[in-house]
Amino acid sequence: MTGRWRFISEFRDLYGVQRLCRVLGVSASGFYRWIAAAAARAARRAADEETAARIEEIHEESNGAYGVPRVTRELRERHGVVNHKRVARLMRERGLAGRHLRRSVRTTVADRSVPPAPDLVGRVFAAPEPDLRWCGDITYLPVGGAWMYLATVIDMHSRRVVGWSLAEHMRADLVVDAVRSAVAVRGGDVRGVVFHSDRGAQYTSAAFAAACRTHGIRRSMGRVGSSYDNALAESFFATLKRELLYGSRWLTRTQACLAVFAWMAWYNRRRRHSALGYRSPVDYEQQHASSVTTLDLVA
Repeated sequence: MTGRWRFISEFRDLYGVQRLCRVLGVSASGFYRWIAAAAARAARRAADEETAARIEEIHEESNGAYGVPRVTRELRERHGVVNHKRVARLMRERGLAGRHLRRSVRTTVADRSVPPAPDLVGRVFAAPEPDLRWCGDITYLPVGGAWMYLATVIDMHSRRVVGWSLAEHMRADLVVDAVRSAVAVRGGDVRGVVFHSDRGAQYTSAAFAAACRTHGIRRSMGRVGSSYDNALAESFFATLKRELLYGSRWLTRTQACLAVFAWMAWYNRRRRHSALGYRSPVDYEQQHASSVTTLDLVA
């Protein structure tokens, strides 16, 4: 119908509205209503263009990682109410979408000769406060024609990466360094925190056990070959590979380290997490600290 209205509008001075409407089988009153609504349509188009520009900016800031839910949340935070269906339409019209991860290989090699630690988590990857439960794992990153290996420590309360280590090897030192960095970030005293991992040789090593004892960390391990027993760490690596590795090609270790550092900082301080009400991990921790302080003052 819109095409016929436009045709009538273009040729009405030449043939007249009534004649064109009769030939095209439409009503003149309908045409005049369409004309009257022209200003509103122009305003909607202008608003769409403005919103689309904001969407493209947010999508680019996320390095193309954000899909409709996170773009919508970011728009609402910055510019006020916007309908997620409108965001979906505008992203679809402009060929914008979040990223999806292809399947990858595992890096866990269990040492069956070492008794594992008990499972103190039981697939409950949450905590009411920071530094009650951590989890960690190892993944690989392509650098030049070789691999580098990334070990992480994630706080289950906020999903914040509180420690990480990147190296060209998968020895126990890799996970020990990640834990040490987490302890430093948390101020040095983390006694009583539970650290959950798989049963890879690095986490069952004597060196890792000693590091945990030194800092008063209680070790916890899932079953061999079950990704669900360390689902939070697995999910984080899926996010990292989807958002960091897409379109990236690092030739040197320095390039990889800088890219990982920048992404970790963005993830902790800016990336919106659906499990946190679309807040970033740091924002979530700050909100928790603020609520605790308020309760203390009231009490």
